[in-house]
Amino acid sequence: MPVDHYENFPVASWLLPKRLRRPVEAIYRFARSADDIADEGDAPSAERLRQLAAYHSELDRIESGDIPTDPLFGPLAEAIHAYSIPLAPFRDLLSAFAQDVEKTRYANFGEVMDYCRRSANPVGRLMLHLYGDHDPRHIAYSDAICSSLQLINFLQDIAVDFKKNRVYLPQDELVANHVSETQIAESDPCGMWNTMLLKQVERTRKLLQAGAPLGRQLKGRFGLELRVTILGGETILRKLHADPGCVFNNRPVLTKKDWINMLRRALF
Repeated sequence: MPVDHYENFPVASWLLPKRLRRPVEAIYRFARSADDIADEGDAPSAERLRQLAAYHSELDRIESGDIPTDPLFGPLAEAIHAYSIPLAPFRDLLSAFAQDVEKTRYANFGEVMDYCRRSANPVGRLMLHLYGDHDPRHIAYSDAICSSLQLINFLQDIAVDFKKNRVYLPQDELVANHVSETQIAESDPCGMWNTMLLKQVERTRKLLQAGAPLGRQLKGRFGLELRVTILGGETILRKLHADPGCVFNNRPVLTKKDWINMLRRALF
């Protein structure tokens, strides 16, 4: 999977072309810091939203050609101007982070996917833009990959998110499978838990596979980075499939052996 704290972001790893590392780092810092505003610390909701609104204001300054007042936005402004990066993906990310402050339950899968459209898909679109790829088909592949990675992260973090009073599993599907939030609170994988989670895994796998051709269509180090990312997602899904209850007591992660196997498969 993509590394470090912001799970769906390829953080300027050594696999990326060297010329892209600085702009990717600038974008990552923006996304990471904004996500932390929504998720970390004890600030009240109103203060979190105020800080996110300030990020919108800094984007407005960049768009108008003014110098940002927050030092964090200096490198980002340089990247945006140097690569003519559109601002809509940044605003979509802020919209998703602001939603996390106020919305803690999702009625159905459509609501979850709308969140993914703003919280994850902008990342892939920004990366494709930096790569110079504006093919609509490739953008569609990228959206499928990024949304699936966000869903995988939700499945990994069911217990973690519940401690923050967030449930990203669709409420109607929990009801249909007779799974209650009490089960999540008690880390109880009994009853229909496995059936429900395996349905989530299979749907997510199909979405990831729908976007996977992009990994072979993009050339060079960027394509390699993407193939490793896809394989990381597949690996986590296999672990979830093998043990649907692991989300409660043994959160699935990538091991050193996994990384070696992923890199070997991505190369050959």
